[in-house]
Amino acid sequence: MKSISINSTAELPHVAKELLAFAEGQKFFIFEGDMAAGKTTFIKSLCEALGVEDVVSSPTFSIVNEYESTDGPIYHFDFYRLKNQQEAYDIGYEEYFYSGNYCLVEWPSKIEELLPEAYIKVEITVTGNEQRLFEFVKVST
Repeated sequence: MKSISINSTAELPHVAKELLAFAEGQKFFIFEGDMAAGKTTFIKSLCEALGVEDVVSSPTFSIVNEYESTDGPIYHFDFYRLKNQQEAYDIGYEEYFYSGNYCLVEWPSKIEELLPEAYIKVEITVTGNEQRLFEFVKVST
């Protein structure tokens, strides 16, 4: 496990680089934190660190956004509005999850049974107005 505290969003690029180093090549990430904790904001920094030049935005209504990076496609999921797991099957989640490409998942609790065996969990805790605590954990079931 690794913990990083930040005092402003200006530090997010550093946190993104630390996360990629911690991941050691793992490409499946889940992001947990309260509403407005900064999951999508951090994912924007992570995508920039991965060479994405597209506009990164929350896929709240489309469930999944795809971005092009220097390392291939990146899939960004937001399962917040998912009504049931069938909707994840309907978008063909398996093709994304097992593609070998980066998968960044917000609100993973909605599809917990569908997560792969190994992934990196990123927990974001609000500790002040712009202050956040990031905790990275390697999970394998």
